[in-house]
Amino acid sequence: KTVRRERPPDCPEIRKEMQEIAGKRRRFGYRRIGVLLERKGMRMNHKKLYRLYREEGLSVKRRRGRKRARGTRSPMPEAAYPNARWSLDFLADSFGPSR
Repeated sequence: KTVRRERPPDCPEIRKEMQEIAGKRRRFGYRRIGVLLERKGMRMNHKKLYRLYREEGLSVKRRRGRKRARGTRSPMPEAAYPNARWSLDFLADSFGPSR
């Protein structure tokens, strides 16, 4: 035979406090929220804290990706007169006298 104990009811004050902290601090995960709850005197197991966090539907908001340039690149304009634009050859790592 197995005997299973019933889980004690969750304290609604903890859930309410978690909601308030997550509403103010959107970048805080469940661990950081747990630290803030401990400071207020609400100590609990990290597994219970994570379970409550997931049941409340809380999660850190995902950051968006890198912004990329829009539009098309225009070609470099032609030089208007001789010596108007100079370029270096980066395939070679020495100048004329091989220094």
